[in-house]
Amino acid sequence: MFNNSNNSQANQSSVLYRHGDVLVKRIVTLPVAAQKRIGATLAHGEITGHSHRIQQSNAVQLWAYGSDLFLEVKEASATLVHEEHRAIELPQGLYRVWKQREYRPDTYVEVMD
Repeated sequence: MFNNSNNSQANQSSVLYRHGDVLVKRIVTLPVAAQKRIGATLAHGEITGHSHRIQQSNAVQLWAYGSDLFLEVKEASATLVHEEHRAIELPQGLYRVWKQREYRPDTYVEVMD
């Protein structure tokens, strides 16, 4: 991760984290009509049963806007964990979450974990 302290606000909105088939990007604001979601799981593994989740569930709030998922880290940091990946510390802030998709000529398919 590259950090340039000369323009920290601009850099914070372009920070990306990859955690297996999940991508998390720092954002500045949530969509106005985003709705609160219960839990701290970002993606479920359909095959393995493993999940990409926040270890400290009380430190975060999930939000949804249509099919888009957003994460708010309310504490100083929160730990993104999964049984097959190294944990990642996410600093306080707002994030958009994507699950990797596989391209097929006729459609896009979510990658199965």
